[in-house]
Amino acid sequence: MLALAGLVAPAHAESREITGQAGVLGEWEITATVTERSGDGTKEFVGPLNFKHVGICTVDGPEEKKGELRLRISNTTTRITATLLIEGTECTYSGDLKADTGMMNCPDRRSVPLTLSIK
Repeated sequence: MLALAGLVAPAHAESREITGQAGVLGEWEITATVTERSGDGTKEFVGPLNFKHVGICTVDGPEEKKGELRLRISNTTTRITATLLIEGTECTYSGDLKADTGMMNCPDRRSVPLTLSIK
């Protein structure tokens, strides 16, 4: 998560690569390329998301899901919120840029650990 601190630095509307893992064993790999959009007192980044199962329990190759990642970072704190739209399901994440991990919450499912970083 500390790597996300780079998102708070002044920048024009440029693309950033986000990577991460979700799941108790980190069995889901997250990749996204997000672009900055103007926000009211926040920085907002939006872009396509790829959610890929990299665990050992795959049949016929890894399962992949497509969606969208929306990151919002407050200009006055180190709080971050994220919305992950994964094939029509809206999952949320809220955390602090200084924390290493947080929890992803999806409807009708238990919460799972989520880590995000920027390259």
